[in-house]
Amino acid sequence: MFNAHRGHVPGAAPNRFNEIIDQLRAEFDAQIQRGAESDHKVNSQMQEMEMIQRAVFNLESNYSQMKKQYEEQIANLTRELEKYTGQAPHPGQGQSAGPSTAQPVPPVLHQGRGGLFGDIMSGTTQVGGPNMTLADPSAHQQPSQQQPGGPSQSGSHPPPGPHNHPIHAPQPISTPQVGPQPPAQPPQQPPSNYPPAQPSSFGQNGFSGPSTQPQPQPPAPPAQSLTPRPNKDLDISRIPQTHKKEGADWFAYFNPRVPRVLDVDLVHTLEHNSVVCCVRFSHDGKYLATGCNRSAQIFDVQTGHRVTLLQDETVDRGGDLYIRSVCFSPDGYYLATGAEDRQIRVWDIKNKRIKHNFRGHEQDIYSLDFSKNGRYIASGSGDKTVRIWDMENPDRAPLAFTIEDGVTTVAISPDSRFVAAGSLDKCIRIWEIATGKFVERLEGSDRPPQPEGPDVVPEPEPPHDHNEGHRDSVYSVAFTANGTGLISGSLDKTVKMWTLSSASSQGVGQKLEPRVKTFEGHEDFVLSVAQTPDAYGPWVMSGSKDRRVQFWDPRTNQTQLMLQGHKNSVISVAPSPAGKLFATGSGDYKARIWSYDRV
Repeated sequence: MFNAHRGHVPGAAPNRFNEIIDQLRAEFDAQIQRGAESDHKVNSQMQEMEMIQRAVFNLESNYSQMKKQYEEQIANLTRELEKYTGQAPHPGQGQSAGPSTAQPVPPVLHQGRGGLFGDIMSGTTQVGGPNMTLADPSAHQQPSQQQPGGPSQSGSHPPPGPHNHPIHAPQPISTPQVGPQPPAQPPQQPPSNYPPAQPSSFGQNGFSGPSTQPQPQPPAPPAQSLTPRPNKDLDISRIPQTHKKEGADWFAYFNPRVPRVLDVDLVHTLEHNSVVCCVRFSHDGKYLATGCNRSAQIFDVQTGHRVTLLQDETVDRGGDLYIRSVCFSPDGYYLATGAEDRQIRVWDIKNKRIKHNFRGHEQDIYSLDFSKNGRYIASGSGDKTVRIWDMENPDRAPLAFTIEDGVTTVAISPDSRFVAAGSLDKCIRIWEIATGKFVERLEGSDRPPQPEGPDVVPEPEPPHDHNEGHRDSVYSVAFTANGTGLISGSLDKTVKMWTLSSASSQGVGQKLEPRVKTFEGHEDFVLSVAQTPDAYGPWVMSGSKDRRVQFWDPRTNQTQLMLQGHKNSVISVAPSPAGKLFATGSGDYKARIWSYDRV
């Protein structure tokens, strides 16, 4: 009996062990089943969320189109009412819903740190508003040459008081003063979270949405027109998937009217604590400099890490001090910065010390450029002067050129011989640096001023002639890589490319007749232009208040791609001299580095 009992016990243990194994296996299978069901539910919900997102996107787009149509109808009815009653309606009766039809006069850049850049992004500047000085610059007055250190010869516009308080509309991102005041514009909708409302069509040779003004029957294009005007726009929803690309918070559309030859992608996002007013690569393409509030920062392009912070600790910490322009010396040892305090600081990057501090401008500095030979720095200011500073003789008074209106942008030619400047008076001027002689003036539109009054219905804006100058303030200029051309961007929403080969071959002081190409497609002010290196295109780049970057083919006048990667104005664009990369700076507190390459 004892032996039988001992033999029975070992037989029970394996049975119990097998039961436990079976239970574990069943539980494991159940867990796998529950996990699969959870994954299926998550995938289904993600698909539903994507459908909802697309539906919201379409609703926003439809809402934007309907709103613009209603605004157009209200504007037409308002003009009819004014025509028959002889008086304008009171505020709030519907006129505010439509765009102003009066032809605005370009405002003058003035003293003070307020009201110069902020309204570029908010679009709320009003002609005749508080503390705004208006001017009607002469279209044919020749710029006066100012000797080094001499006083300004222009006295056509008395400076206003030091305090200026422009009216700002509520913005989702606080936008400090980062650009000269534009003329009056229709109220703009604030940027929304991604995906933002998008226009529904391509424009003439770019990406554009429906116009906010009545569209008259366009006249036949002039004989000089370089590209035909398409009969109708193309709905973005009909763009094939091969011509679309989306990232986490950005997207790009490629023009289906031309072969797709480029691809674009996000490389780095560089966060800042304020608006990024400017971006610029070093000449070897290894570093990117940005300008923001109170500091300039330098980033390693390969890693995206910040390697240097340049900040003048002697400056009063009260208030803002935006760095509006930065540029590297050709050897990469120095970085020049221009700021609201009217000083140009040339930093020794390695030691983080100021090597030179150039003073002399009487108003804010908007633009800087280093010559390729490393000797000169050109600066443009709201004091209506362009100044040339000599790095080899820093104590020498600068060569200064005075014009009729505020200087918004400057650029030095690749051979370091010429300096070009864009201004609020719609003109671009070119001087020879060595002699100080005036070379050329690229004129704005000669369209006569339109009559105004309660009984006058303004004529619709005619289509841009591809061979005419800008119709509004020039905000950005850049020489082409070979130095024979000039690219300009304007508050008239166009980009122009001027052929200037005769400027260097025929000498100075002659009236040239440059050929002009016009790129149309931006929905708002063009704030920055550039050209990629010849080995990689060359493509014309433009950044706009409409939050987009566009790549243009100068051979066909057609846009290749439209990139929207910011939630606020694209204030600055810069291609890498090494090619295949470009950078953007925006009012959304971000600078971004992007890659582009042939498909």
